[in-house]
Amino acid sequence: MTGGGPPRVALVGANGHGRWHRRTIAELEAAGRLRLVALVDVRPPEVEPDAPVPPRAAVLTDHRAMLATTRPDVVVVCTPPHTHLPIALDALDAGADLLLEKPPVLDLAEHRTLLAASAGRAVQVNFQALGSAALTELTGALERLGPVDRIAALAAWQRPDAYYARSPWAGRRTVDGRPALDGALANPLAHALMQCLAVAEAVTGAPVRPARVEVERYRVRPIEVDDTTVLRLTPHTGPPVLAALTLAAEEHVPGEVLVTGERGQALLEYPTDRLRLPGDPAARAVPGRRGLLANLLDHRATGAPLIAPLARTEPFTAVLDALRDAPVPTLLGGDLVRTVGDGPERVRVIRGVGAVLRTAAGTGALPSETGVPWAVRPYVVDLP
Repeated sequence: MTGGGPPRVALVGANGHGRWHRRTIAELEAAGRLRLVALVDVRPPEVEPDAPVPPRAAVLTDHRAMLATTRPDVVVVCTPPHTHLPIALDALDAGADLLLEKPPVLDLAEHRTLLAASAGRAVQVNFQALGSAALTELTGALERLGPVDRIAALAAWQRPDAYYARSPWAGRRTVDGRPALDGALANPLAHALMQCLAVAEAVTGAPVRPARVEVERYRVRPIEVDDTTVLRLTPHTGPPVLAALTLAAEEHVPGEVLVTGERGQALLEYPTDRLRLPGDPAARAVPGRRGLLANLLDHRATGAPLIAPLARTEPFTAVLDALRDAPVPTLLGGDLVRTVGDGPERVRVIRGVGAVLRTAAGTGALPSETGVPWAVRPYVVDLP
């Protein structure tokens, strides 16, 4: 720490999703747990009534200048994923701990570079659903399911045209020669896969080591990445994991994790922290979600374990790494795809996609294995 008082915190990436971090920081500052010393963004911070910019906080456009002038104890990084590594390395070199927005990086080489550079420092990845008390209760009750046969996630969202116009890297595979991978799996629905990996870790007692990744990727717009994905991960040890995800849904499914064992099935609705265990008549709310920035502050103050340390997220990065050379997702169209609305809020939906994804999540089979007429053969990667 650079002096007395609460830790000095800086946020790099103050707009867009950074506004969510600004609200969290404001709450923790009001509780006396930190002091916001700087915001960094290429644009002036957008006005937010519940995320004020304290007069004493510096507002800059360059993270290196911020590190040199404000010397923060903790840096929150909420910039496009392809920019994470250089910013994170600079922050670590300046002696700061990190809260790094997900995905932390986009390939294993970068992940391991960052892990090596973080020796002696704390790096937490903002997979915030990992702080859920419902997830903790689920992983603590796995014995009620008997031996776990499979783990699956289902999430069906919509994203309008405006979503893909939000930034120069939206819907892009690469930016300036670096991976961007701004698809459903890597960005908005990343939590679905990470929750599954957390359950698999609880089953085996160690982070997942993928042995094979099979994926079918689709798109309904002229983008470079997926808006609909069904991915199956076969680990070296433990049950298979399947993620069935879309941003072109007819009906909204917030996000479900299904854990199936010999004696029953559990369901976790991860965005809402609702859980149904065998014997429960219905899903019930499980209150209590620990914030990852608050947890990082606890770690600094008392040594409390990090909830989402960088090393825990390596299996997620391994999946992204396996998909780096995958072909451009199959473009769907014709009568299969319909549009709803117009202008920036227009959405495109795949007819019947909910049933297709529900079948995949319920059976562990890919759409191409169940006779879905528009399905294509999966892209397959075998890993050492």
